Amino acid sequence: MPRFFYRVFLVGFCLLSYGSQAQSPAKTFTNPLLANGPDPWVIRQGGYYYYLNTMGNRLAIRKTKALSQLAAAEPVTVWTPPATGPNARDIWAPELHHLAGKWYLYYTATDAQHPSDATRAVFVLENSAPDPTTGTWIDRGKVNTKYSGLDGSVFEDRGQLYFLYSAYVGPQSVLCLAPLQNPWTVKADQEVIIATPTFAWEKGGGRQILEGPEFLRGKKGQVFIVYSASACWDDNYSLGMLTAKGNANLLQASSWTKSPEPVFHKSVENSVYGPGHNSFTTSPDGRQDWIVYHAKNAATGECAARSLRAQAFTWNPDGTPHFGAPLSTKQPIPSPSGE
Repeated sequence: MPRFFYRVFLVGFCLLSYGSQAQSPAKTFTNPLLANGPDPWVIRQGGYYYYLNTMGNRLAIRKTKALSQLAAAEPVTVWTPPATGPNARDIWAPELHHLAGKWYLYYTATDAQHPSDATRAVFVLENSAPDPTTGTWIDRGKVNTKYSGLDGSVFEDRGQLYFLYSAYVGPQSVLCLAPLQNPWTVKADQEVIIATPTFAWEKGGGRQILEGPEFLRGKKGQVFIVYSASACWDDNYSLGMLTAKGNANLLQASSWTKSPEPVFHKSVENSVYGPGHNSFTTSPDGRQDWIVYHAKNAATGECAARSLRAQAFTWNPDGTPHFGAPLSTKQPIPSPSGE
């Protein structure tokens, strides 16, 4: 190619490349990801995000490679409750976990004939298919907890699998922890209460409630349990946090220290009320940590209109999470890195 034409070609290519870059701003999204998304749960596995939330009458999973594009993923119903029995009504707070090569779906339900907190419990389904939106779900029954309760979750620490849930004890909802014999069976007589409502912000809406507990490992070896405090209809519903040292006996209540203030709470400035019942995930490239939660746009004093939100969070120098303020629905948010 003659030198003159080569230079013209090179300049043109550079201008075209620059123009293309200038017209391709960084990908962003705005909350909410879903208009209706109470009690959200998301897990990233095998290059996909699997998402569920409370639907009341069934369990459905959305599958997507891009968290910011979750709304485009069609929900696949994987289980519907029986007409009668202990797990027939009020299907709440589903969580999907991948344990020892199988999928386990934990959900809260109550008895259709006697619906109440007294008959509310956590149940488990098992699926050996690689993709949880396919395959067959086997009913593993009710987790044999000491108390009735809701919002079951599991996590592994130092080779031991634990079950974590919100238990009804007296007028309160407390947080209980127990070692598991298998993904659906608590080891007998080893369940302990690790936290009770003690602060005013845990007693809003006329109730004393700790619920929606979630495990999070700190950047300096700590173990955190992030939970939702107060009644879901309270506009001050927020997230609290328990902290234990990495080498602590997690089954001793004295191992856990409660943060005196919420670690994530409403923002009147951003018109976000009642943020809570969260889960944690990472960006596709694993470089960012994300919190997924529900919240309301207005101070309604109701559980209704809880939409799905997500935002990245950072870490303090001491290894504790820094969630910041819940972002406004008007604020563009950079999409998770690696999408």
